[in-house]
Amino acid sequence: MSDPAIRLENVNLALGGGEARTEILKNISLEIGRGETVALLGPSGSGKSTLLMTMAGLEAPDSGAVRVAGRRIDKMGEDELARFRGAHVGVVFQAFHLIQTLTALENVAIPLELAGASDAFLRARAALKQVGLEDRLRHYPAQMSGGEQQRVALARALVANPSLLLADEPTGNLDQTVGAEVIELIFSLNRALASTLVLVTHDEALARRCHRIVRLRNGRIESDAASAVADCEHAGV
Repeated sequence: MSDPAIRLENVNLALGGGEARTEILKNISLEIGRGETVALLGPSGSGKSTLLMTMAGLEAPDSGAVRVAGRRIDKMGEDELARFRGAHVGVVFQAFHLIQTLTALENVAIPLELAGASDAFLRARAALKQVGLEDRLRHYPAQMSGGEQQRVALARALVANPSLLLADEPTGNLDQTVGAEVIELIFSLNRALASTLVLVTHDEALARRCHRIVRLRNGRIESDAASAVADCEHAGV
């Protein structure tokens, strides 16, 4: 039996120092199977984004274990973790996080270049074509719309064919129409890669499109259940 995509065991995390120190995640235990789509749903301040960043190895827990693809990422050194994340994890942020001085093609090629891939730009070009931006290869972020920038960010997250895609409110800076297009693209590409998707959202309707909905409140898991009305296409029915 293969390891789950993600397993968190009794994870606790606090941020800040002294009197300002605040518990963000409280005794979180969660398992996500390979190929699942899971929504992290809850009000602002419930710990959703911090939990996602912990899964990505971008936040380190104070206690507990974080396993991704069977590996204890919370025990990895910075360099080992960066290599592991580059090979296995794609992250899409609300704020795009593109490098303003690089073109779309260069932004997408970066993870592959860091991994030493000789065909980085060829694969980056193919990834941008997948998200419908083959005519924006030489454009800089400031020359693109918000929707186009998020498509570049998605291409960058998926260019290495990661087994795990983590998306943190990916449509938060987009209008409703463009946001809906980006969401369709995320689900479509996730299916094509047969990867695991964990999506942070405030949107109940969007959450219901995932296999499972994990609800958080005050840093704890309030409920974890299969989506009652999951879209059949996304549920693999």
